Amino acid sequence: MPATAQQTWTDERVEILRSHFEAGLSCREIAADIGVSRNAVIGKLTRLNLTRRNSDEPRQPRRQRATKTLGLKPPPRRQYEILAAIYAKPQPAVIPNNPIDEAHRCSLLELGDDRCRWPIGTPGEDSFCFCGNVPFDGLPYCPGHSRMAYRPYSR
Repeated sequence: MPATAQQTWTDERVEILRSHFEAGLSCREIAADIGVSRNAVIGKLTRLNLTRRNSDEPRQPRRQRATKTLGLKPPPRRQYEILAAIYAKPQPAVIPNNPIDEAHRCSLLELGDDRCRWPIGTPGEDSFCFCGNVPFDGLPYCPGHSRMAYRPYSR
């Protein structure tokens, strides 16, 4: 062992550690009194097999312990709040059931904001193109392809 480690835990310091531990002081308070780091105190307590909790009692998460003693319910999880807000929104507008017209197909160079961007075919082939119909209310697709892209909730 290095010389500093041998000097850190003298018999006197170990006795102070044990007495403070039995008195219920926190590791931070013990460390401040002895003059070592909190991690050094935790490490020494571990090596001495000293523990505060009863081994028969299962350990509870910190949030449950605090709320159980105060009689409060734990706060709802943020993800459930977000999901509740999403599902509480009104359903999207019903897209009219228009057939998909094949007469307005266009290439990538002809594609603009005023044309449906639904890809048709396999990219790289000569027959690849885009739908080209008039899009539905600011969406990138025509009513027929919007029904396929934006399906209502299945719930």
